[in-house]
Amino acid sequence: MTHMEKAQELRARTDVHFNCCQSVLVAFAQDMGLTEEQAFSLGANFGSGMRCGAACGALTGGLMVLGMTNYPPEEADSFRRQFLEDHGEINCAALLKKSHDAGIPRKEHCDGLVFDVVQMLE
Repeated sequence: MTHMEKAQELRARTDVHFNCCQSVLVAFAQDMGLTEEQAFSLGANFGSGMRCGAACGALTGGLMVLGMTNYPPEEADSFRRQFLEDHGEINCAALLKKSHDAGIPRKEHCDGLVFDVVQMLE
């Protein structure tokens, strides 16, 4: 199963909620030397922008994956800048407002951010 297929599977589940950060982390758990359960726990408090509308959980998860797989800080900076360029914001609250104003449902918006981050990481 590819990272994208795993992320799509997680985002489609209805029995357990995977926040955006968890969805990215669990998809890359093996690459980081973590179990899926450890990745799920690690990302628990990073959904909804650290539970307060701050940095996007998908972006945070992506940066954690880069850190755990030993990418240099310059590449992580480039990753963050690309996310900002692609989406115009990095904070969850601002991203959600922008999608709401565009009439995009929250789940669809958040799924899209998770899938974008997974694709960027691949």
